[in-house]
Amino acid sequence: MIVMKFGGTSVGSAERIQSVAQTVKASLPRGPIVVVSAHSQVTDLLIGLARKAVKGQAEIDEVRERHLKIIADLGLKPSLVEKLLNELEVLLKGISLVKELTPRTLDYVLSFGERMSVRTVAAAFEKAGLQASPVDAFDLGMLTDSNFGSAVPLPEADNIIAWNVKRFEKLPVVTGYIGKNKDGDITTLGRNGSDYTAAILGAACGAEEIQIWSDVDGVCSADPGIVKNAHSIEEMSFDEASELAYYGGRIHPATLVPAVKKDIPIRLKNTYRPENPGTLIRRRAPVRGIVKSVVYKEDLFLINLVSTRMLLHHGFMSRIFEVFGKYGIVIDMIATSEVSVSLTVDSDRNLEPAIRELADIAEVQVEGGKAIICVVGEGIRNELGVSGQVFTAMKDAGLQVQMISQSAMSINIAFLVNNDQIPAGVNALHETFFGKRAEPAPAGAVAGPAR
Repeated sequence: MIVMKFGGTSVGSAERIQSVAQTVKASLPRGPIVVVSAHSQVTDLLIGLARKAVKGQAEIDEVRERHLKIIADLGLKPSLVEKLLNELEVLLKGISLVKELTPRTLDYVLSFGERMSVRTVAAAFEKAGLQASPVDAFDLGMLTDSNFGSAVPLPEADNIIAWNVKRFEKLPVVTGYIGKNKDGDITTLGRNGSDYTAAILGAACGAEEIQIWSDVDGVCSADPGIVKNAHSIEEMSFDEASELAYYGGRIHPATLVPAVKKDIPIRLKNTYRPENPGTLIRRRAPVRGIVKSVVYKEDLFLINLVSTRMLLHHGFMSRIFEVFGKYGIVIDMIATSEVSVSLTVDSDRNLEPAIRELADIAEVQVEGGKAIICVVGEGIRNELGVSGQVFTAMKDAGLQVQMISQSAMSINIAFLVNNDQIPAGVNALHETFFGKRAEPAPAGAVAGPAR
């Protein structure tokens, strides 16, 4: 059995959905479970509608037209999604009346994208000769905690999912991204969480492979939009992919966790070029050269905390982490000295109240517009002087490194610069570790920033 996840652009039009149907049909001997995202741009539309509803606007015309056009182009009936569209309209009117949008309500709104998409895709599969059935992931057993916006499956979800999958005689077409908590509230797994859904299903059912299909060939040695001679990567290890995910690779960071636990390979493939093998991620991969890829993560915030009281005070660091934990703020990078702590976060969500609390124990400065550039590769641990090569490349590019960090596994070196220095930094590092020997990346291959 395999799990095949198709992203928003892969199901973004009638033509793309019909192409996906043929790809799935060719994989029938391998017993696929299909996971789909919302149609392209729909999640962003739903976020916009929810925010407008708080201001008293509850029109869903754009979302309605988007779905009905795809359905009409497929020759299907509008009744597939009419009930859900009406439900969404009622929900948005409720938000406009109370003029409040809670994380729980936002997750409810966002769930409509995947719920409508699976019904359309499953019906298109049936029309193409595939016996398929739309399935909401929470009906399959996707039971999560109540961390709305970034929910995590509960331990018991695996057994429930494995048991329910066996009941399906037809090909299940499952919603990515969403689940339910024990109270029956709909939750979401975070942006790009459909990848996570695919991995959870694959791990629960013991899949032989998890396939992530999108509009790109796989992972590249750098973002081709920045480095013209970036090349595609055939294989990488779980460790390398985990670092790439955290620092800006296109796969969802949490996706790898269930796959690593069950030692299930993940393959990134392109729906526009299904014949391309893409990038295979598995426990061990060949070590070729020093670095596999140069990635970046932009629009970060640098927080500097300075306190002479920190000297020899054992509770200072725990207090910092306590405050960030209280407000659900995730730290990307951290560096310390005797009297200061510097760290980065990727969002200003809840940052203001956290800073107010931290001001009681330190002087706090916040700077936006920062970026992490990271070189990743298992060859780093076997090579002396890689940090020196990084600093030389940055010096030659005229960049001032503001922070630097190396993982405990010694397979990445990351450093902080300003957003506008990303192109110069990425190009300088790519040339340092790959030279000019790489062929131009095929259209669609990408390492890129997190999105």
